[in-house]
Amino acid sequence: MMAAVFNDGLRKFLVPAMLIASAFAMSACQSKTAGLDGLDNMNTASTNPASFTKTAELGDRWAKDQKNLELGLAYSDGLEKLGQSDKQLQVLKTVSELNPGNAKIQALYGKKLIGANKPAEAVAVLEKIVANDASDWRALSALGSAYDQQGQYGKARESYQAALAVKPGQISILNNMGMSHALEGDLKQAESTLRGAMELPDGKAMPRLRQNLALVVGLQGRFEEARKIASEDLPADQVEANMTYLQKMLSQPNTWQQLSDNTEG
Repeated sequence: MMAAVFNDGLRKFLVPAMLIASAFAMSACQSKTAGLDGLDNMNTASTNPASFTKTAELGDRWAKDQKNLELGLAYSDGLEKLGQSDKQLQVLKTVSELNPGNAKIQALYGKKLIGANKPAEAVAVLEKIVANDASDWRALSALGSAYDQQGQYGKARESYQAALAVKPGQISILNNMGMSHALEGDLKQAESTLRGAMELPDGKAMPRLRQNLALVVGLQGRFEEARKIASEDLPADQVEANMTYLQKMLSQPNTWQQLSDNTEG
């Protein structure tokens, strides 16, 4: 029976694997629909010289007027498009500190911290939002993602359940919960959760959800089924490339032994 908890080594194996699904989702989203709420979409860094110039100008203007929220967000967005995530986080930290009562700004900063793999900082930000407004399901879902990054899967799913209590059937929350189960090593429950989300009215229209399902199915060794699911959004060559990568990872020594042996939380 598959273990309920991954050891640290196996978790490091699974997290890179989950990035495949993120790449799947972005390819599909470009042609079909926008990404889900919760975690931020990936952005391709711009190499347009005009973008550098415009962003530099925004930075100069913001440095002289840091209380200007609109200007700060525009500068942050420009930095993100240039791929300057560290600088963007610095700007958002200042913006959030200058706007402590703005829940949307705090949530944005928290999500960017998650994307930068800074879960402890993200938790600190998002817990404050939730403490002030327990009905903010987006913040609750993002908080769950931050807990997942820390390996606190029980707390993560408590946060997702609280989010679902506010927003029942929200696919993005169910998607996060499914991948939380996958991170913990319970691939069967992950599959069940993701399939349940797929059956909801908008589920089949969500490429990220479908590609996460393909990943979870593939991690269980059912590659033909995973290939069929993934091919609904991606061209055949990309599906094959990702299946090959997944099979290669699963063929690494001791992968399945670790799954079988690690039976205690």
